[in-house]
Amino acid sequence: MESNTATLGSVELKQHTDDRSPQAMARFAGLLYIAIAVFAGIAQGYVPAQLVVPGDAAATANNILASSALFRIGIASELATLLCEVALVILLYILLRPVSNTLALIAAAFRLTMTAIHGVNLLSPFAVLLLLGASPAVFAGDQLHALVALLLKVHSIGFTIGIAFFVPHVFLVGYLIVRSGYFPRVFGGLFLLAGCGYFIDVVARLFLPGYSETPAALALPIIIAEIAFPLWLLVKGVNIEQWNKRAPAPA
Repeated sequence: MESNTATLGSVELKQHTDDRSPQAMARFAGLLYIAIAVFAGIAQGYVPAQLVVPGDAAATANNILASSALFRIGIASELATLLCEVALVILLYILLRPVSNTLALIAAAFRLTMTAIHGVNLLSPFAVLLLLGASPAVFAGDQLHALVALLLKVHSIGFTIGIAFFVPHVFLVGYLIVRSGYFPRVFGGLFLLAGCGYFIDVVARLFLPGYSETPAALALPIIIAEIAFPLWLLVKGVNIEQWNKRAPAPA
């Protein structure tokens, strides 16, 4: 009798652990989404707004030289974003593979490719610091300012190229969410709309001269998707009943 009770207790404990596992992963993924939004906001929004003067290479170079600590914070924030991205890719793959292991793996590969491109792209801002910190100066004033502006432009283009690989990831995640049954379909629809916004924005930035600012109509679905889904992951997580129906049985 005691043996049967112990066995039953063990089974219940295992079931409880199995049920909580996707919830724990979902909530951790939500935290990582929010961390990425914060770090990326600093690296891609706040720091450039403080230092970069559009159309004035000399002022931009002087701002970076005078506020090198802030510029380094921007680099560190971008690096932190990429570290969070790697962990998030793994969690999203695990959360979405019950729908389709192949598509979830392809989605993960696209996002990891973006992360790798953005990692290499960090060489540009580091090169800016090396140029501005060189003693004695390797280049004259105007040449130095032009090189700094060029490196910052290369960094911007490299970031956009990375986002080009992010676009298929967004579409695939949207499709997998719609098909999942354990996440609300509305989030899948938002991701599909966000993917359209990303696609148009990337094509315009890479191939349309003069395009520099994302229109609100494109940015809005992206912002909504990237806020609403992480909050859902944090608050609600996964529908365990539906998850168990889709997840493969343990060996």
